[in-house]
Amino acid sequence: MEVKIGVQNASRELSIYTSLDADELQEAVEDAVSSGGVLALSDTKGRRIVVPAATLAYVDISQPVAGTVGFR
Repeated sequence: MEVKIGVQNASRELSIYTSLDADELQEAVEDAVSSGGVLALSDTKGRRIVVPAATLAYVDISQPVAGTVGFR
């Protein structure tokens, strides 16, 4: 699952790939925002991303698209 996180006052977004599904990611974001804590996610390479919930601008959750070759 690909996750793009926009942070307020930052010029670039954070982009990670995680093994969590969309419902688990949404629940983690909702919990972080409602508690005013931090959003902590781990990617498939073992990196850990921690973002204060108060600075979240958006969280884009999407399935990675397999590359296609040729015409459709």
